[in-house]
Amino acid sequence: MLHLAPSWHLQRGCKSLHAPTSSILQITFYEDRGFQGHCYECSSDCPNLQPYFSRCNSIRVDSGCWMLYERPNYQGHQYFLRRGDYPDYQQWMGFNDSIRSCRLIPQHTGTFRMRIYERDDFRGQMSEITDDCPSLQDRFHLTEVHSLNVLEGSWVLYEMPSYRGRQYLLRPGEYRRYLDWGAMNAKVGSLRRVMDFY
Repeated sequence: MLHLAPSWHLQRGCKSLHAPTSSILQITFYEDRGFQGHCYECSSDCPNLQPYFSRCNSIRVDSGCWMLYERPNYQGHQYFLRRGDYPDYQQWMGFNDSIRSCRLIPQHTGTFRMRIYERDDFRGQMSEITDDCPSLQDRFHLTEVHSLNVLEGSWVLYEMPSYRGRQYLLRPGEYRRYLDWGAMNAKVGSLRRVMDFY
């Protein structure tokens, strides 16, 4: 994946981090609730937002789907945001006002497909998913997933049913154990495709 160095310029009173080729996809971070205080616009992946703001209490997503991270270098709690206004951190299910890195999720227009397994290293019962699943328990009688293979599209895995709890971004690739997607345990409640229209 190509990472473009951000460039700074002032726009509408906000400092901006814009990648020259992707300025139409944008997220704006505000230090205070209700879109108040200093704001920073970003249009590309940023592994370390710490130099640009100390806290984040509201966010406006003008376009695209984004995964936000509590710590630098895409670590810590993850938060999936799509186009919309988030006037306080509870609106994106945040635990606090700490956002230290962000990743733009590439738009996918084809089909979505993922295989989930009940054991590590793609062993045990396998189930294939091609659409959103609000409850793995109801559909597959599973509450844990120990490995998975994302074949097409990006997904968000939620720890609890109905798209609640901790969130994890799953991009195409193999995840041989739950640690590979950043989880502390194998608990999975729901899965959702990353699409820019909900």
